[in-house]
Order: sequence, then C-alpha cells, then structure tokens
Amino acid sequence: MKVDEVPQDLKYYKGSVVRDVNYAVDENGQYKAVISDGWTPKNDALDMALDEVSQQCCQIAERVRKGESSPLEYHAAKNLMNVRLLSDYTGIPKRKIRRHFRPENFAALDDGTLAKYAEALRITVAELKCLPE
Repeated sequence: MKVDEVPQDLKYYKGSVVRDVNYAVDENGQYKAVISDGWTPKNDALDMALDEVSQQCCQIAERVRKGESSPLEYHAAKNLMNVRLLSDYTGIPKRKIRRHFRPENFAALDDGTLAKYAEALRITVAELKCLPE
C-alpha cells in the first residue's frame, strides 16, 4: 500500500487523539509509518465485537437486577476486563474476584477494596456500587 492509499475512514477515531499506525511505501520505495483514522473493514469488525460486549453487559445487568450477580461483574465486562485482567490491575486474587461477583460478598467489601476496583475500572466507588440508568 502506498502512503496516499492508507485508509482514513473516520468512525471510531473522530475527535480522538487515538489513531492507528499503518506502514506504507513512500515515493522512494521505503516503508514509512502513516497515521490512519480508521478502515471500514476494521470498523465493521469493531462494530460486531462491541455489539457482542453490549449483549453480554445486558445479560449481566439483568442478573444483577435479579440479585444473581454484583455490579462488579457488569463494570468489568463493560470495560472489557475478564477476571484475570481485573486481578492484574487490582492485585486481588482471581479467586476473590469471582467471589466478589456474588452480591452478598460484594456488599460486604471494605472501602479499600472497592477503591481498588473503582480505580482499575476508572469509575467512582458510587458508580461501582450500582448499574447505570
């Protein structure tokens, strides 16, 4: 692909500082890093993945409303964090995180543990304790 052929399909990156880096051949035949604002096939794949995440979040939210799970599971899924990743970010063992997905265990968490989760998920403790509207 040549430098002037690098896709610039604005969708997800519009108004963002995040961009893709692609490598293309310049006029001298040398590879060069070129900033891209997106690419339709990649955007379509992101749409499909985000739809799947949204469906999973809706299912988890329903379980939270039924008292079968805690808001922690919802917020982790919304932030694309599985138990292992959440453990890596918080330093809390995976086994404990799985227990904290149970509403009765989540309700008993101390402020320090809640703060660790909130920081890792980039939300406030108040937001962590409930589902969004």
